[in-house]
Amino acid sequence: MYGRKASQLVKELSSSEKGQLKPFNDDLFNQVIKECSSHHVGLQALFRNMQEEGLDIQTTRNADFYGALIHHLSLTRNKRCLMAYMYNRADVIRSLRWKLGRVLPNELVMKLSNSEKEFSKGYSATLDAYMNEMNLDLTVDMVPPKDPYIQVRVLDDIGEVLLTDRSANLARYSMHFLKRTDAEQYICQGLMEELLS
Repeated sequence: MYGRKASQLVKELSSSEKGQLKPFNDDLFNQVIKECSSHHVGLQALFRNMQEEGLDIQTTRNADFYGALIHHLSLTRNKRCLMAYMYNRADVIRSLRWKLGRVLPNELVMKLSNSEKEFSKGYSATLDAYMNEMNLDLTVDMVPPKDPYIQVRVLDDIGEVLLTDRSANLARYSMHFLKRTDAEQYICQGLMEELLS
């Protein structure tokens, strides 16, 4: 049945948790692309038949016309499903860039297709270029802070880092009182946690 594989892609999207990505389904995606190609070939063949018979494609209503219509509608539906699949995955990638910072975790990168990896790099580079030009970090303080300093615990050994006002050795399980802007990137990467009082 035409369009069943494309609808499986959309169902896979809707079954995943909001804001989460399942691994890119290369196999099913390529099967839908192959089905689109076969619809295109069938559509062209039916149009050629009508032209060879000397029929006007715009006004003729015969079996070839209705066959071409089915191929066209199936092709359009498959393309819409493919676009919905790609658009929604790209939207999740964009939102993860804002939440997690410029470096996505490895377990997330493993779920991306090659084109999605390129999209992520390009989006991140564009956002970084804009923030550098404006001399403003838009990814920090998505919620206005109550205090510019926070107490944090380091979860993984980060080593010696240069902060805005000093350098610090961020050893595993050590606790520090840092500027929120300095700690935010490490918190987003899961390397430290904020200690709430």
